[in-house]
Amino acid sequence: MEGEIVNRVANSKLINFDLEEYYDQSERLLIDIKDQLYNGFVLREGEFRAYVKEHDWSAYSGKNVAVYCSQDAIVPTWAYMLLASALEPHAKNLVFGELSHLENHLFQKALAKINLEDFKDQKVIIKGCGRYPVPEYAYVEITRLLNPVVSSLMYGEACSAVPIYKKPKSK
Repeated sequence: MEGEIVNRVANSKLINFDLEEYYDQSERLLIDIKDQLYNGFVLREGEFRAYVKEHDWSAYSGKNVAVYCSQDAIVPTWAYMLLASALEPHAKNLVFGELSHLENHLFQKALAKINLEDFKDQKVIIKGCGRYPVPEYAYVEITRLLNPVVSSLMYGEACSAVPIYKKPKSK
């Protein structure tokens, strides 16, 4: 048929990889130790231990939690360890750092489960934009994982992809 419109993208062997499919939609919470500092500067062990003991940690059940201190104070390592010990039975995921560290951790866990053999010698395009906030870390991590196995890696949409990597031809 002359003049028939053919969707070459749909007919290609290009694999579309959408990082949003790996986005953990569970709630994220941030615990800032600054709220437990005496005069906003010092962590008192007795008071902090009482806080950890009395706080209802079940409120964090099934949630992704990041623990850190936004105040420029010296917080002993054991304080973070006490929080981790109290949160571990409840939190879905727990990290030290800000919410960006938590996002990176969630993507690292999710992307580590990918069967890289599914992408061996394939042409892959990593989708760029979407409705979830996918951090740059995830794009770097998926590139690191896929680069050794794919024949080519691109970013964006099939109609306007940016080439990232092309496997050298064997001699």
